Amino acid sequence: MKNKTITINVLDGHKMGGYLARPEGTPKAGIIVLQEIFGVTGHIRRVTEGFAEQGYLALAPALFDRLESGIELEYSAVETGLKLMQKLKLDDVVQDLNATVAVLRRELAETPGAGSKVGAVGYCWGGSIADLAACRADINAAVSYYGRATVGWLNEQPRCPVLYHFGALDPLIPAQLVEQITAGRPGQTVHIYAEAGHGFNCNDRHEFHAPSAELALQRTLEFFSRHLG
Repeated sequence: MKNKTITINVLDGHKMGGYLARPEGTPKAGIIVLQEIFGVTGHIRRVTEGFAEQGYLALAPALFDRLESGIELEYSAVETGLKLMQKLKLDDVVQDLNATVAVLRRELAETPGAGSKVGAVGYCWGGSIADLAACRADINAAVSYYGRATVGWLNEQPRCPVLYHFGALDPLIPAQLVEQITAGRPGQTVHIYAEAGHGFNCNDRHEFHAPSAELALQRTLEFFSRHLG
């Protein structure tokens, strides 16, 4: 597996960093890994590497690069991360998503025998951005982990299958919000983890819940296998 930091050129002239992880063999498909509000952290890089180990060409775009390059926050810096998230314009994020999709599709097209499909998976804020990608970008499947901001565009509908993971103990996304998102995404798949809170997938956070994370990953990989190949 070969991993490296690359530059992603966006149509509006913006240049964005990205962490690219290649599988050992021919890629099954491409996967965009979308960051939490803390940036492309060591955890997000390890998640990206994990999808590469499963046979996918995985790329984590540094979406905060529009504000400042190389942002990696401590998990205690929630307020700082929220302020950064709020400064970004969704239309700019969509441009960055489209540029990331283009990089993956080009890399796959240049690799003999590789699959051609691209999916997205995101966590926290990135979970909502994965849903946004399903609505506005040219992807084939998306997985959203505990994405609260999705409620902001429930008037839009995904153009591909989406899988949602929520923790029943998440104070940031209470049951009524999960119900609102579920109702706004008819026909999609939603899983709720009874013992999990917010950030349950991240083993660098105190909210980490290993049994829920393992089950969610199993379901995510099965979902991607079904829809990406």
